[in-house]
Amino acid sequence: MTDEDADELAWETTSRSVAYECPGFEIVHEEVRLPDGTPTDFDYLADDPAVVLLAFTPDGEVVLVEEWRQAVGRVNRGLPAGGVESEDADLAAAAHRELREETGYEADSVEKFGGFEPTNGVADAVHHYFLAEGCRPTGEQDLDFDESIRVTTTPYEDLLEDVRSGEVRDGRTALGVLNYELG
Repeated sequence: MTDEDADELAWETTSRSVAYECPGFEIVHEEVRLPDGTPTDFDYLADDPAVVLLAFTPDGEVVLVEEWRQAVGRVNRGLPAGGVESEDADLAAAAHRELREETGYEADSVEKFGGFEPTNGVADAVHHYFLAEGCRPTGEQDLDFDESIRVTTTPYEDLLEDVRSGEVRDGRTALGVLNYELG
């Protein structure tokens, strides 16, 4: 990008360091210069890309996970999702792996239908949404040490109504279902 191509709203990063790291994410600290030349700093959560699956069984049920979410102090009901790992050949491979690990279900096929930056004011996360079809329970879950997940299924229309009514509060799930509806 040349200087003529630079957006007048862009901030200039003058230094970058990791302020905190833990399994799953880092907090990045950057020294920046605003468009008017004012120096300041900015912190954000650096997160690996993730895959989110709208997974349908052959009879039209959607595979969901119920998982304890410590940040909000309750069980969350939503779509299976997880981080892309270095050994994943591509995003589709990550989608197959995450579905299998979190739910014990295997999909006949997965197809990407969306990609979003759900919290780009505070994080660099990108969520890649996949439609998984022909999902059948074929094995055991392979959960991370800090995951507590119960697998369930529900008719798609019931999930859609739960998103509409606000009963489903998980943002990844609401975004995926609504994007699928609009597609």
